[in-house]
Amino acid sequence: MNIAIVCIVVILAIFISAYMTKRHFGLLGLAMAAGSILSGIWSYEAGLVAGFLGISSNPASSAAIAAIITLLPVYLLLPRARAYKTALGRLLGAAIFTTLAVAFLVGPFSNILILQGSAAEIYRQVLGYKDLIIGVGLIVAILDLLLTKPAESSEKKHER
Repeated sequence: MNIAIVCIVVILAIFISAYMTKRHFGLLGLAMAAGSILSGIWSYEAGLVAGFLGISSNPASSAAIAAIITLLPVYLLLPRARAYKTALGRLLGAAIFTTLAVAFLVGPFSNILILQGSAAEIYRQVLGYKDLIIGVGLIVAILDLLLTKPAESSEKKHER
């Protein structure tokens, strides 16, 4: 299977899961940033553990381990994130989250992607703008956390 098709499937899966879960991307975007940092710290050790478990050490398994470590905090914090109330909010949040995920995952996948033609050009563009995408995405994630109205706790409801 062509690696570009695999990348498109992964991007679509991230977008669809972000849209279907209806969660604000602010907390999840910051969780992905934490996962990216952890991936940089733990990828080598996780590769050693995978080797002990019988998983062969190659660039594809290393990229998969780095991607899993990057996305794991997102899925651990998913139940804690607030939900969007409108379809437009869900769509915009999923689009921003997916763009941020692509920027974070372009690094781990750079060792295994061998692209040609227009796919290679798109990849070079994403790689070139990766830092800008991450910087703006994290600022928007912080703003999302600051500007969303917190849900009322059950204690406040009982005090009234």
